Amino acid sequence: MTDTKAAFTLDDTFTSTEATALVNRLRATFRTGRTKPLAWRRQQLTRLRDLLTDNRAAIADALYADLRKNRAEADAMEINTTIVEIDDYLEHLEEWTAPQPATVTVPGVPGSTARTVFDPLGVALVISAWNYPVNLLLVPVAGALAAGNAVVIKPADYAAHTSALLAELLPAYLDTDATAVVEGGAPETTVLLEQHFDHIFYTGNGTVGRIVMTAAAKNLTPVVLELGGKSPVFVDRDADIATVAQRLAQTKFANAGQTCVAPDYVLTDPDTATELEAALVVALKGQFGEDPQTSDAYGRIINERHFDRLSALLDSGRTVTGGQTDRADTYIAPTVLAEVRPDEPVMQEEIFGPILPILTVADLDEAITFINERDKPLALYAFTEDNTTKRRLAAETSSGGLNFGLPMHHLAVPTLPFGGVGQSGMGNYHGRYSIETFSHRKAVLDVPLS
Repeated sequence: MTDTKAAFTLDDTFTSTEATALVNRLRATFRTGRTKPLAWRRQQLTRLRDLLTDNRAAIADALYADLRKNRAEADAMEINTTIVEIDDYLEHLEEWTAPQPATVTVPGVPGSTARTVFDPLGVALVISAWNYPVNLLLVPVAGALAAGNAVVIKPADYAAHTSALLAELLPAYLDTDATAVVEGGAPETTVLLEQHFDHIFYTGNGTVGRIVMTAAAKNLTPVVLELGGKSPVFVDRDADIATVAQRLAQTKFANAGQTCVAPDYVLTDPDTATELEAALVVALKGQFGEDPQTSDAYGRIINERHFDRLSALLDSGRTVTGGQTDRADTYIAPTVLAEVRPDEPVMQEEIFGPILPILTVADLDEAITFINERDKPLALYAFTEDNTTKRRLAAETSSGGLNFGLPMHHLAVPTLPFGGVGQSGMGNYHGRYSIETFSHRKAVLDVPLS
């Protein structure tokens, strides 16, 4: 094994010495200026797009092996969303990276000019999550490349089939002098975090996020932490309940509920809760049939450890529908719980699985109080036709994102920044916001000498 390897796989032993050599090699490439021209950036983005289109079937097969994702979901939520992001960079790269003029008046020195320019940071580390192991890896990688950086790419180890495929494909498509892939779990990540990077982008949970931030602090390395939390849904009395149920079924139970921005729990008044229970039963049957375990549209829990964690939450409240489990198949049925109390186990942690609790509140005031008494969520969702309610939720709560009428889909809009706040994360990305994240906005002042 030499320090010129473009990918370190699970068959390799990845040491601190090798990690240092890897980062030094990428940094040497960066210092030559190779990654800075827009032509190089466009080439890498185009090659990354080619990787997705050339290998669509193989990627879908890997996602099915890891998470039982059907091909339609793999296409829509992993491959196509990443392609849309890349296309956005290719269309707007020159505009987004162009120097921005700034107004300046220097007393006594007429003719002074000022501007800001985006400088690439250097060598970035991107650590992905397992639940969307293509999108959550390649979208930030695309942003780092678009900004002109070299990148160390760390796929998610739990999604082993997808990780192995990407470790094979990425070196075949990208510039291996400026990019490298490191597979593995906690030991490999620990070794990487010992290195001096110019930016670390981590998607995952808060526990590991704290470890990442602690390691980054040793080198004063900037970080983006894309974490999670319990994203609430407020359902108003005026909402069309059939539509609410259909959209909750579509978003909450996609990927078997294993989505960082999935609706975590519902807040609504008692009468609306009763109506919503019945509507969710109908919506779930329409989406997954009488037996979701046999449905091609329904996925599986990533592993037995997460299966056991989720199964322990099923005793909270009253089961409206679902509740069936099969550990050998890592299957948990789409489950709706009602009459859930705030102190029950299902309300103590992010669910990250196919369980939807419904809690009752008297009105919007109580819902806002409930939300604000807890950690700031990655997303807040509301179904309401009332503009005053919308204004109050926007003004009186804090969350990474706020959606009215359809959960989760702000994640797929590349013109919106995506990120958390407080315990749900820090920093943001997508589109031009990724350029800003992976760059330094440098101030340039030009004062004439005469």
